[in-house]
Amino acid sequence: MPQAFDAQNPPFDRLSHDQISQLRAALDIGYFRPGEAIIEQGQRSENLHIVIKGSVEERDGEKIEAVLGPKDTFDSRSLVHGPAGTSFVAADETLCYLVPKALVLELIAKNTGFAAFFYSEISRKLRSYGTGREDGGVDTTLRARVRDARYHPAVFVDGATTIKQAGRVMREHNNNTLLIREGNGIGIITGTDLAKRIVLEGHTLSTKIRDVCHFDVVSINIDDFIFDAVIAMTHNNKRRLAIESNGQYVGVLEDIDILGLVAGNPQLIPGQIERAHSIDDLILSTSDIQSQVERLHRQGARVEVIAEITSDLNRRLFAKVFNLTASPAIREAGCLMVMGSEGRGEQTVRTDQDNGILLSRPVPEEELQAFRDGFTHALETFGFPPCPGNVMVRNPQWSQPIDNFLRQIKSWIITPTDDSPMYLGIFFDAVSVTGPSELLDRAKSAMIELMHGEGAYLSRFARAIDQFEGASAGVFTSIMASVGVGSDEIDVKKTGTFPIVHGIRTFAIDVGLKEVSTVKRIEALAANGNLGAEMARDLVGALSYFMEIRLGSQLRAMKTGKRELEAIVRLNELSTRDRDLLRDALRVVKRFREVVRSRYHLTVF
Repeated sequence: MPQAFDAQNPPFDRLSHDQISQLRAALDIGYFRPGEAIIEQGQRSENLHIVIKGSVEERDGEKIEAVLGPKDTFDSRSLVHGPAGTSFVAADETLCYLVPKALVLELIAKNTGFAAFFYSEISRKLRSYGTGREDGGVDTTLRARVRDARYHPAVFVDGATTIKQAGRVMREHNNNTLLIREGNGIGIITGTDLAKRIVLEGHTLSTKIRDVCHFDVVSINIDDFIFDAVIAMTHNNKRRLAIESNGQYVGVLEDIDILGLVAGNPQLIPGQIERAHSIDDLILSTSDIQSQVERLHRQGARVEVIAEITSDLNRRLFAKVFNLTASPAIREAGCLMVMGSEGRGEQTVRTDQDNGILLSRPVPEEELQAFRDGFTHALETFGFPPCPGNVMVRNPQWSQPIDNFLRQIKSWIITPTDDSPMYLGIFFDAVSVTGPSELLDRAKSAMIELMHGEGAYLSRFARAIDQFEGASAGVFTSIMASVGVGSDEIDVKKTGTFPIVHGIRTFAIDVGLKEVSTVKRIEALAANGNLGAEMARDLVGALSYFMEIRLGSQLRAMKTGKRELEAIVRLNELSTRDRDLLRDALRVVKRFREVVRSRYHLTVF
């Protein structure tokens, strides 16, 4: 029977051939009757258990936390870190491989990949144990350093250099980009720029280079990652970046230098958006953004990188739609904002619209209504469905002058309705896309000031963390339909992502943080002592994992046309490694719920 042991089952796939042989030689098999306690809560285990046949319930008191099936492993915590926090009970006749504790500890000491499975912090496990993707894809390229790219060495000329002289320097150095020294500033110009200055603008060859170069140089450090460069190009609509090292410019990285290395080249999409003259012109860019997500995910890019690139591209798209659909009066007075996951920078695929506009002054109603209809219709055309809660520009509640909106915020807080906490939460995640951002800053500051110190209201606001608790029926109620225990589906948004996002959002409002992304809020809360360092690391790791597995579900739902399943993860389709990580991530959520409940006294409601 030990020879039938599956050595490709994580974490054993990290062991060497000799270590696998050592493991097989030490294996024993245990039989457990239905209802028999395999590991008691509060006790330490002397073996690592791997289910061969049957099923095992993980219980916290009388509550079932998880149901484990064949190839699932338990309980690493009681083996390595201390007494078991839960009990493990055979649900029916069960066979398990038994790996002696002494051997497990020996393998942990010798094999860091295997050891990662036993880390108590999910953040460390996720970093070391990985997300199940193989190296060598686009993520490997994205994690390369700028210094590893074939960039062009920096070539400097003085500002008094003429266009003709600059062209010669480019030819002599076989370099299409020059850096220009002018006083205390540094400029940049390309061969294409020189041609445009002469052909389109009528400059002569004797024109000084200082008069035609750009001084808005965007730079990146030579030790930054390639994905930092891609994001900087995308964010700044630049095709080249100056490279800094020890405070000096040492080279220039162009998009062509990483062309073919990064799937889809997202740094090229902003140019497409900028050149659009109509809504129809943007349809291709919208499709390219979604294709970019699919390519990056398929080739192994980290979900955080995908989300950051996608959020930036979407905001550029929204800004362009705003400019194409808004009247001059609205463009001058309006601050367009996106909210929810789009605002937090955690969106990866096209989902419901969450947007609004704040106006510095009233505008003609007919112009405003035309904008509401035109903007919303354009996004619907691109595949962004209407928001079920009607949190959209089309809704007058989310497109009004700032003074009226401030009164709206006050009413949500002073005389709340059932929907008020939802509206406040969505708005608190807002970021400005285009227009006078001070309007949004003013509204957020007013919201924080009104809610600061209001313990009773914050408690009611925080209570939404339990809104979807039943979506998981405990931490991991039923792991696989194949073992005959309940459903094999879990809504990872309701069960995992939302409790973290909303709990952290509540903390941020409470202490007056202006950060928008959940990760940055967590980091700020940890830095100022409002959240423990270990909890902060685990929350970041758990959120990343939930986003990762949800993205896979979202892409499958889009391909099948079943958008209602975009947050549904089928547990029997996950590998044992992913099921283990999901259990760990959901345990983090459970711990965090208790922190929020305690801080905001939710047990009294």
